[in-house]
Amino acid sequence: MALDDLSAPLGQHKTQKRRWVLPGAVPRAVAATLSLSLIIFAAWAMIADDPFGGEPMAVVSADRRTAVAAKTPDQPATPVQAAPQTPAAPAGTTITIIDGTSGKRQDVVIPATPDGKSGAEENRLLETSRHGLIPRIAQDGTRPADAYARAVKAIAGKPNAPRVAIVIGGLGTSAARTNDAINKLPGPVTLAFAPYGSELEKITARARSTGHEILLQVPMEPFDYPDSDPGPQTLLTSVDAAQNVDRLHWSMSRFQNYVGIVNYMGARFSASEQALAPVLREAGKRGLIYLDDGASPRSLAGQIAGANNLAFAKAEIVLDAVPTAADIDRALGRLEAAARSRGLAVGMASALPVSIERIARWAKAAESRGVLLVPISTAIIRANSS
Repeated sequence: MALDDLSAPLGQHKTQKRRWVLPGAVPRAVAATLSLSLIIFAAWAMIADDPFGGEPMAVVSADRRTAVAAKTPDQPATPVQAAPQTPAAPAGTTITIIDGTSGKRQDVVIPATPDGKSGAEENRLLETSRHGLIPRIAQDGTRPADAYARAVKAIAGKPNAPRVAIVIGGLGTSAARTNDAINKLPGPVTLAFAPYGSELEKITARARSTGHEILLQVPMEPFDYPDSDPGPQTLLTSVDAAQNVDRLHWSMSRFQNYVGIVNYMGARFSASEQALAPVLREAGKRGLIYLDDGASPRSLAGQIAGANNLAFAKAEIVLDAVPTAADIDRALGRLEAAARSRGLAVGMASALPVSIERIARWAKAAESRGVLLVPISTAIIRANSS
């Protein structure tokens, strides 16, 4: 027995097993492989950017002008091509989407607007400005004032019944008042929208779907500006004609399908021929009508419109100048009397709850009294013819 054996503690004299250790190069190789895999995956994600996993797909613009441009005969073929239209498809315009890789064809229908016009048909009445789409006269001479006008059904047996046109202004900025006007007033009442509300395209489309003609209220300078400020892009007597026309285009681009424009405030602006004339000429050039809200006795709109052959009318009575139920009822009585005297009368009111309630009440019984409620486009046509 060796000396070491005698000195070793009892039970500790055992042969120890050797541990197996990976060569030092192996972990480094594994780590390098994982890092390389991550780098490759990240690079593929950045370059490929394909959320559809490589599946074939076709992309089509939702802009109405894209579909129309693609169907123009003198343009080259594009991935979006307009399918032939037939009179048997009043629900909208059909376009054919062609997958540029596989050649697969798919038909897509662009829905018609509430009055039955497709996006393609409406596009001919629009042009692009730096602010967006604005109205224009179509190449065939169709004016927006004619295209978006509502038909009038005469009172049975009374083709020459006195006619009354009522316009409600100040809509689009208050959801509650706007909804009340759309829902509570009959279709022949014309609704005028300021250019400042949100979702104006959606709101005005709903107004038209319930039978209303619509007008654009254009902000114009009052005498006490800027203490009274109509809002951004107001037309001013202190800027030149080009700037005012550009501001007019901004307002025009906020929504579409209106038959004309009406002043929003603007006592000082409408009293200046130098300021107002270029604006009215631009409205006429774009096939729109102009309504003077009747609030300012100094307005020159009638004289300027007559000199430029612009379709024009003026509200002769502001129905809620005194916004009480009794005063509004009396104003409606004067409006009806004026219509019986001259055959036609135009009234203007704000979107006050009391105004909407009293006008709705008056309108329900108007026909039974032999008075025909008409949209503003009809009133203007008759005014011009007389």
